[in-house]
Amino acid sequence: MSRSYDRALTVFSPDGHLFQVEYALEAVRRGTCAVGVRGKSVVVLGVEKKSALQLQDPRTVRKVAMLDDHVCVAFAGLTADGRILIDRARVECQSHRLTVEDPVSIEYITKHVAGIQQKYTQSGGVRPFGISTLIVGFDPNDTIPRLYQTEPSGIYSAWKACAIGRSSKTVREFLEKNYTEELDREETIKLTVKSLLEVVQTGAKNIEISVMERYGVITNLETAEIEKIVATIESEKEAEAERKRQRLAATQAGQASMAMGTASGTQTPGGGAGAGAGTGAGAGGPTHPPFPGGESGVQ
Repeated sequence: MSRSYDRALTVFSPDGHLFQVEYALEAVRRGTCAVGVRGKSVVVLGVEKKSALQLQDPRTVRKVAMLDDHVCVAFAGLTADGRILIDRARVECQSHRLTVEDPVSIEYITKHVAGIQQKYTQSGGVRPFGISTLIVGFDPNDTIPRLYQTEPSGIYSAWKACAIGRSSKTVREFLEKNYTEELDREETIKLTVKSLLEVVQTGAKNIEISVMERYGVITNLETAEIEKIVATIESEKEAEAERKRQRLAATQAGQASMAMGTASGTQTPGGGAGAGAGTGAGAGGPTHPPFPGGESGVQ
């Protein structure tokens, strides 16, 4: 009976769910992973790239796009839906410039994107967008980096660090454990790559990193640079594993020595008492006769 409620987008189930929106969220979870991390004066987007086919031009397979000179977006989910949503956001950015003669703020364009997504959750004959987005950038005349997330339901929120797509829960838990305030540029990039390596098993060749350092300045890292960062992370992991092995070995050695000491301490009182008794009997016989007369008494 409950399955009948997913036939139409505008029909709620008895427990208050819109199944088509939840199916759109499932499409996002099946997409490639994307991570955004906000540092002190920089914001970094990292995405998992699908391997391009042998005859395919890899430049045409991108998960990161520019909405304006100072706004960058990454998405997870259906790529075709992402292209349409990005085109609409770009038109709004240019329209805003023409209307008010100022570039959009990051929150404004995020709210616009989320509004489009929400509109497609309450109209008949349409379906929700099957993507979530991470929108980053700098507001005009501001040096504070911004990071926002939108969902297929139309929700948007600001984050310090966030992940969407495949295994996003695992990556988000990793970010919660390792994120600290006031990260500099190198630390922010390293944390982004580390978090992606939690789900990307093929290394640097399937990772794309975009760094926005200030208004209108964005850098896409080359594969060689990402490989250096990955190599550094791997060496740090190996060093940490070696330290753990050494600590474990030292702990086991300490426990073994304590066990040997306890065992020898248990044997010493019994052996000492027996030895003492034997020594006393043997040495005390001739020195201290048991009878006052000794041998002259026998005679």
